[in-house]
Amino acid sequence: MGQTMNMMDAVIVPMHPEGRKFVAIFGAVALVLGLISEALFWIGVGLTVWCYYFFRNPARVVPQGENLVICPADGVVSLIQDVTPPVEMGLGDQPLTRVSVFMNVFNCHVNRACIEGTVTNVTYHHGKFLNASLDKASEHNERNSITITRDDGTAIGITQIAGLVARRIVCFVKEGDSLSAGERFGLIRFGSRLDIYLPEGVAPAVCLGQTTVAGETILAALDASIARVGVSK
Repeated sequence: MGQTMNMMDAVIVPMHPEGRKFVAIFGAVALVLGLISEALFWIGVGLTVWCYYFFRNPARVVPQGENLVICPADGVVSLIQDVTPPVEMGLGDQPLTRVSVFMNVFNCHVNRACIEGTVTNVTYHHGKFLNASLDKASEHNERNSITITRDDGTAIGITQIAGLVARRIVCFVKEGDSLSAGERFGLIRFGSRLDIYLPEGVAPAVCLGQTTVAGETILAALDASIARVGVSK
């Protein structure tokens, strides 16, 4: 059976409910500015449209494959390092490959699960609001860590990290919840970063500087069927 797409769906992207109050605030401010100046009113309208765009919640086409690791965030791969994961994630005390995806204020900030499995850890940490692109942001910034574990015991850790502008991490899941690959599990408001800890021996299939799409970009393969390709230029 053939499938068709309504062109309006490609233009008018749904907004996540978390953004409704912010859009309302921006809209109200625009109306107040309109009482002062027409120019200020249109600036306010532009910012309101941007706020709506920031909280967009588009549908994504999730690659199918039981051994695929799907990228959880829109953004740019800013770091690929071997580091010891946070203790609370339950991923052991040996270095694992960590892939960091930096999200700017124009990226979609809805985060999605890398694999299908059960949430075995959710840990929130208060912290600073350093530039999320910095390596030390993983340790010092406000952050929320979750671990998703498959039925075969394979686990992947994801850390939502607040940035300079971001002041609120939202996580929709709790320990014991089941997630499918590509399913939404949280978001971060206004600029941030995600760290993904791959299982031992799993190499990333992305490169530094690569642009990723949450729920669509293949980050790695657990069976090593996909290797890192390409050179950042």
